[in-house]
Amino acid sequence: MEVERRLTVVLAGNANVGKSAVFNQLTGLSQIIGNWPGKTVERAEGTLHFKGYTVKVLDLPGIYSLSTFSMEEIVARDYIAIERPDVVINIVDASALERNLYFTIQLLELQAPIVMALNQIDFAAKKGINIDSNRLSKMLELPVVPTVAITGVGIKELLSTVIDVAEGKIKLTPLKVEYGKEIEETLKKLEHIVKEKLPELSVKYPPRWIAVKLLEKDEGISEKVRATKSGVEVLTFAETVMDQIEKLHGEPSSVVLASERYG
Repeated sequence: MEVERRLTVVLAGNANVGKSAVFNQLTGLSQIIGNWPGKTVERAEGTLHFKGYTVKVLDLPGIYSLSTFSMEEIVARDYIAIERPDVVINIVDASALERNLYFTIQLLELQAPIVMALNQIDFAAKKGINIDSNRLSKMLELPVVPTVAITGVGIKELLSTVIDVAEGKIKLTPLKVEYGKEIEETLKKLEHIVKEKLPELSVKYPPRWIAVKLLEKDEGISEKVRATKSGVEVLTFAETVMDQIEKLHGEPSSVVLASERYG
């Protein structure tokens, strides 16, 4: 008897990029809407069968970053980092690519296995925007599938690509987001101390990502660090290197990182 193969896929992206349309195309009527355990954030879940797989699809809240400014952001990033779904479908609006890619870069820093749905290409074309999806794929080192979710264009190709990534037919090489020289030197020092002093957190989150979040003064990660045995020592070190960056650049380290990401 053939063993049933299962996959968990999450949809992640900014608000108003067509995430719900992709979710509806994938799951049809087999949807369960509720709340995330212990949270007031809506949880939409559905299943589909494709190429011998039962695929569970979770529609994460529409967010603009993986910080902890809102409950939606905490839910999304903890699910991706801790539950580790098989594939993350990052849905971006082709007509607002630059704005959407800021979130993509944060997903890459979280070392998530990503397939990009380049959605609303029809709307982008009406605005005179044509995106070379192959070039974008090479630049980001991840598969990019053009879609028009509302009509179902590209959805089957998207699913096939997800299966290929899950089966290892498409090898993903996580793109390392490079910052400026001073930031990179600081991140290396912070990453080293995170690996050495915070083994329990390094199992849940990539150490470099923790280092980035500390430089961004992310309260959620700072609290998790503070709760560990060596947390105060790590936070003190992080504050020291943050002061150095802020004196050098003349603005908060979180602003420095954000502007370098956009760069």
